Amino acid sequence: MYVGKRRNEVPPHLWAISETAYRNMLVNTKDQSMLITGESGAGKTENTKKVITYLALVAASGKKAAKKVSLEDQIVATNPILESYGNAKTSRNDNSSRFGKFIRIHFTAAGKLTGCDIESYLLEKSRITEQQEVERSYHIFYQLLQPFVPTMKAKCLLTDDIYDYSYVSQGKVTVASIDDNEELEFTDNAFDVIGFSNEEKWDCFKLTAAVMSMGEIKFKQKGRDDQAEPDDMSFPNKVAELMGVNADEMMKAYCKPKIKVGTEWVTKGQTCDQVKISIFIFDKLFF
Repeated sequence: MYVGKRRNEVPPHLWAISETAYRNMLVNTKDQSMLITGESGAGKTENTKKVITYLALVAASGKKAAKKVSLEDQIVATNPILESYGNAKTSRNDNSSRFGKFIRIHFTAAGKLTGCDIESYLLEKSRITEQQEVERSYHIFYQLLQPFVPTMKAKCLLTDDIYDYSYVSQGKVTVASIDDNEELEFTDNAFDVIGFSNEEKWDCFKLTAAVMSMGEIKFKQKGRDDQAEPDDMSFPNKVAELMGVNADEMMKAYCKPKIKVGTEWVTKGQTCDQVKISIFIFDKLFF
């Protein structure tokens, strides 16, 4: 009922705004921008999904090829993955985006979809290592322990108890309005729709599990000097296996990193306080 109609001809709705932007682009042959803003819980994420879905429907490229996923389906499928890795429960919102995003959708001169790219920024990295009592970390961490993918916990070397992982169990571990098992189904299917290979998808899951396990790596002080060394190699071995690296070399990089001084490389000793497990992997994975 909104396709091809002016805004004053139909009841107020986000689709009317989307339709106006789409028609202005076709008539004036100029790029159109939509700014979706508001406070936490106002509905920015949900409205963004509705805009993308509307444009994907009205600008569909035509007949779908047999056994081939359409471009519009791929654009819509970016949402479950971005939400899993970038959304979390806060004190004000059960599904709050903890990052900003700029979505650019490309059209042909005839108004058909030709592609989409998304720029993400300001991901809230502090949430990965600590949360308040009423908040939760990113949804993906809790999805990994769900039964929809039966081999998930075995492949990701995870236990059955979320409280075994201190990074992600400092606040809430469940959200009444979110079914983590169903969300895992959406996330898993979205990887396939977008075109990730099976290996790439599992690499994402394994690296996410490695971030969870990193919080359990413990260090101790060696002798009278302040040099830190691993206290137990069980979790370092798990993390190294998930990341596909050598465990001893990984721990050496944490405890005795090499720094370049002039033209030479020097090994630098680290104290237990200095050895903070780096969580940049999640950041790289997200972007």
